[in-house]
Amino acid sequence: MAKYRLVLLRHGEGAWNKENRFCSWVDQKLSSDGIKEAQNCGKHLKALGFEFDLVFTSVLSRSIQTAWLILQEMGQEWVPIQSSWRLNERHYGALIGLNRAEMALNHGEEQVKIWRRSYDVTPPPITESHPYYEEIYNDRRYKCSDVSQDNLPKAESLKDVLDRLLPYWNEKIVPELKSGKMILISAHGNSSRALLKHVEVHSDEDIINVTLPTGVPILLELDENLHPLGPHQFLGDQEAIQAAIKKVEDQGKVKSAEK
Repeated sequence: MAKYRLVLLRHGEGAWNKENRFCSWVDQKLSSDGIKEAQNCGKHLKALGFEFDLVFTSVLSRSIQTAWLILQEMGQEWVPIQSSWRLNERHYGALIGLNRAEMALNHGEEQVKIWRRSYDVTPPPITESHPYYEEIYNDRRYKCSDVSQDNLPKAESLKDVLDRLLPYWNEKIVPELKSGKMILISAHGNSSRALLKHVEVHSDEDIINVTLPTGVPILLELDENLHPLGPHQFLGDQEAIQAAIKKVEDQGKVKSAEK
């Protein structure tokens, strides 16, 4: 019997997910499909009887919008939401805005997979000449974060994401979980993968094969020491979820017509 239960998910599809571009810290709203994914997620969680006491999100709109839509579908709009940059997507540095399939054509699929999925490889850092630098670093949401803007990352590996996420997990989320609250975390592909690596103790090599589709809730059942009682569970139509996972994995491959 699980002592604690937690639902984690990657936000619904964003506009740049649809265009297969590295979105990272550029703020994007959900696409029309992403809105439907979030709504369907809420309907499914409601049908399963979930009742949340607290929601955690990043400070990026696609994460927050997903949480809103889920709570709306569940009739739980009153549930408090706490947002932190520490749950943001991985900072992809100079790769932000680039198309993954085009990069695979230019740099090779293996290199793109390393940039996207490896644990401790950091992409080239963003510089002030990058077209999205000013948009990110002049954004008011980071002026009220718990670090100065000068100390915000310019590029991150998955290891870096875990390092900046862990203090928030240990100091903010875990105490709420241990107090008996049912928690939803509406995050991103890499912040969710980083959390799964920590909770499920995946090796640096194995985490590269953990793929999370958009808008699919993940159930974690934990014992009194916050150790998992089993592997994470994708909630929903398993065949559709596997197809969605393959779609994510194929994003970093050269399109068949270009091969």
